[in-house]
Amino acid sequence: MKLLRSPAKRLAEDPLTATHILIVEDDPEISTPLAGFLRDRGFVTSVSASAEAAWDILEDGEIDLVLLDVMLPGEDGLALCRRLRSSDGPRIIVLTALSEPIDKVIGLELGADDYVSKPFDLRELLARIRAVLRRASITDGAPQRSGSEMVLRFSGFAFHPHRRFLRSPAGVRIPLTGAETDLLLIFCQHAQQVLSRSELINLTRGEGFAISTRSIDLLVSRVRRKLASDDLLADPIRTVRTDGYLFQPHVTVE
Repeated sequence: MKLLRSPAKRLAEDPLTATHILIVEDDPEISTPLAGFLRDRGFVTSVSASAEAAWDILEDGEIDLVLLDVMLPGEDGLALCRRLRSSDGPRIIVLTALSEPIDKVIGLELGADDYVSKPFDLRELLARIRAVLRRASITDGAPQRSGSEMVLRFSGFAFHPHRRFLRSPAGVRIPLTGAETDLLLIFCQHAQQVLSRSELINLTRGEGFAISTRSIDLLVSRVRRKLASDDLLADPIRTVRTDGYLFQPHVTVE
């Protein structure tokens, strides 16, 4: 299978390249006006009505962000989201008409960066897109040291936020999704500080977004699994009852 080219690498090579958004939506009454709306605001857009066609575009094109409908003919959007969760893949916003809260966070559990419920307001969706791209630029374009990428070290782990992966104390490479990378970077930047769930929402999603605390709890659980060790007392993320979470390790930057 052909590896997807990292959006961060592409934009670093050509910073003037317009952001390319792939809309994966089988309803033309949604995809057509949405594509036009985004083009009018300076984005390059591609549209696909199925997961299979979307994958062809992803392999041949240079996509920075995917707007991914859950209910698609053939392979559904969540299955495609699972395939896209490679460390160098594009950022993903799931578009869902599902009404149950647990359904809305499945996409986040699979590695999406955000979700928006249908019917959506175009201005709200645009704000979500900009927030995800802004987080990506902070993570993937953070200042580098001595011409090499920044590495954060804690508890024997080496965290590479630019390339979205961890190196375990045993030397195992652990891939991270975009949302996991964003959260872990926030924890590292606020090590040994208690962060409430509301603060984590604001820091990772942006102020004013109606993201449930359940979504943050699921994301923290995912990061915890990536940091799991045989020492049950060594959990780097401590839950502070009623207050939030505390990232306990001392973090050094290289």
